[in-house]
Amino acid sequence: MTEPQFELVTLRSGIKSLRLLANRETFHPGIGPMAEATILHVEQQRLVERCAVAGRFVIWDVGLGAAANALCAIRALADCRADVELHSFDLTTSPLRFALSHAADLGYLLGYEEATMQLLTTGYVTLGRLRWYLHLGDFREQALRMELPSPNAIFYDPYSAAGNREMWTLEHFTKLRRRLDDHISCVVTNYTRSTVMRVTWLLAGFYVGIGVSIGDKAQTTIATNHLSELAMPLGSEWIKRIALSHSSSPLRDVPLPLAPMPPDDWIRLQQHPQFLGRV
Repeated sequence: MTEPQFELVTLRSGIKSLRLLANRETFHPGIGPMAEATILHVEQQRLVERCAVAGRFVIWDVGLGAAANALCAIRALADCRADVELHSFDLTTSPLRFALSHAADLGYLLGYEEATMQLLTTGYVTLGRLRWYLHLGDFREQALRMELPSPNAIFYDPYSAAGNREMWTLEHFTKLRRRLDDHISCVVTNYTRSTVMRVTWLLAGFYVGIGVSIGDKAQTTIATNHLSELAMPLGSEWIKRIALSHSSSPLRDVPLPLAPMPPDDWIRLQQHPQFLGRV
């Protein structure tokens, strides 16, 4: 199998990032790696605040990529008194190895080159009370391993559904939702604002809300197993628009054209606890 190839690109902000040559998909394309990771994941997740009241705090970093999300969390939690486990998942280490070879250009890896190389060499590294683990392989299989602790936070950042459909389907997210421990509040942050994905997450059993703005995106999406974690849950006005949408069918393993939601899915959506009494 040929390893994916990357190039450095300069964003409109002047900050450098990576681009996957195969599909021209740029990592953190709007405002750059650290700014996006800070707003989308660290701040929106209230990572420092939630970690401060936890004895143990577990993060699943889905789509390690070039490690911007992971390193942003590591920096933010450097003084956290909880025992932190950061589990990063990916099929390949190619983007991270490329990023390390351009650490000076990218900037965010500086000071963590040795720790990152240890992660790549041994599969884990200890940084104070935080331990960072690398899991190589298909996340859909890795997430079902019961020896992995249930997460308090999930940074969901794989390649987009356009070329990575299997990581965005209803079947996959249903299994992921079942894997969560409902005694542990878990927040999932992601860059999409797609109606299809919001429907998919709701039908998988998540509570779903409007996420923060990043760069040119006025909204992103946040999901959780505890409704109380959402500052702006999707409500009655949103679901009324879904009833009129011609492209609201959830993403499934078997590819289908964009279409209105099937009647059975529409009934399930209306019966979701998030909307009971609000439609």
